[in-house]
Formats: sequence, C-alpha cells, structure tokens
Amino acid sequence: MSTAAARTEAPAEGGALDIGGLTVGYGGAPVLHEVGFALAPGEVVALLGANGAGKTTLLRALAGLVPVASGSITLDGDDLAPLRTEDRARRGIALVPDGQSVVAELTVDENLRLGGLWRHRGAARERAVAAVYDLFEPLARRRASAGHQLSGGERQMLALGRALMAEPIVLALDEPSLGLAPLVVAHLMGTLRDAAASRGLTVLLAEQNVTSALSIADRGVVLDLGRVVADAPAAALAADETLRHAYLGF
Repeated sequence: MSTAAARTEAPAEGGALDIGGLTVGYGGAPVLHEVGFALAPGEVVALLGANGAGKTTLLRALAGLVPVASGSITLDGDDLAPLRTEDRARRGIALVPDGQSVVAELTVDENLRLGGLWRHRGAARERAVAAVYDLFEPLARRRASAGHQLSGGERQMLALGRALMAEPIVLALDEPSLGLAPLVVAHLMGTLRDAAASRGLTVLLAEQNVTSALSIADRGVVLDLGRVVADAPAAALAADETLRHAYLGF
C-alpha cells in the first residue's frame, strides 16, 4: 500500500492539501482542536475515529460549510479561507457528504450532467459522462433510472460519479460505506482506489469501516475528541494493536 476567484478551467491533476492548526466549532464550543496534517498530490488518506471525533466537521470545514475559528487550509499553496463553498468547488475541492447527495427525481444521466454543468460543455461533457460510466459499469446499465430507483450501492456510485464530473483536485468523502453490504463496500472501495490512481486525485476518506478504508489508503490520520492522535502509513496503523483497540474499535 502506499496515497480569490472562481475558475472554470479544468484543474491540474493532483494537489497538495495542507491543513494547519485548524480549530473549528459550533456555537463557540470547539469540535476540532489545532488539527494539522498534509496530503500529497495523488495520496489517499483515511480519516479515522469514533462517532464525535470530528471527521465530518473537518470535511465540512474543508468545503467551506462551517466557519474556521483559527488555522489554515491551503491547496497547492493557495489559501482557501477567502473562498465561498462554490468557489472552493471550482478551485478543485469536491465533497461527497454522508447521505449520498443524489437528486432522487432525476435520472442517473441527469445527475451526472448536473455534476459537470459548470465544468463541461458539448463533446467534453459527453466524454466526462462516458468516463464515469466506464468507471462505474452498473450506472451505465441504469442511466435512464431515477435516483430513487437505485440500490444503496448504486446511489453511492452515482454520488461519487457526480463529484468526479467536476474534475476535482481533492475528493473528500464522508462515510461512503455507510449502510452498504460488505461486497458492495469492497467494490466501491476498489473503484475509488482505481479512480484516485487513474485521475491523480488526492483523496480524504472519512470512514468508520476502518479495515476497508485502510485497505485502499496510503496513510491514516486518527482523530479522537477533535485532536490528531496518530498519523502513519496505513499498514502501520493496521498492525498497531494498541492503537487499534484504543481508537479504532478492532
């Protein structure tokens, strides 16, 4: 194992994401306490920890959905703090939140095209849609089906495919395996790893399914009560019995 202004041109492949001394909270109560770590271009990092550790808050702060009390988030050296959520998306940050974020009334094809609406036009959009169908073959067979007609696994594939339509530099995912059968999780994780490798994506994967996350990650960052308690190669974390029992529940 190994891992300002809006712009409309396609981002370059890969991106160095640096999170420095990040403190974030709600109503004056901190949830994250001076969290800091970096992701190299093309790296897959598993963000691990129990419920309430701060994983979702960190992803929401990255996307600009919650205010940051102190600290910094930079992408390829550019400070993201001045950017609104939509401008961060255009800069190359894509968030797939818990809940899959599929528009239930739209077809698979319409959901994908919506994801690339501001990024692609004409033939470029058709190529981007075709690339997602190549990556997620079950979606190609369901392209005319409405979102509410899909299985849980298909909806998660669609949510991920829709995010990829924007050609992000950094892809952040919040519990993509939640509620899915083990075989579906294995397929989804493998496809995510393939997507990261083929597209040069930097991936931050928040997961409670620790075994699955570490199986595709280069590194793991463990949060406990809003603080980083471990940052190590995925294989080292999986082999650290004391840490696994203390923080990861297996």
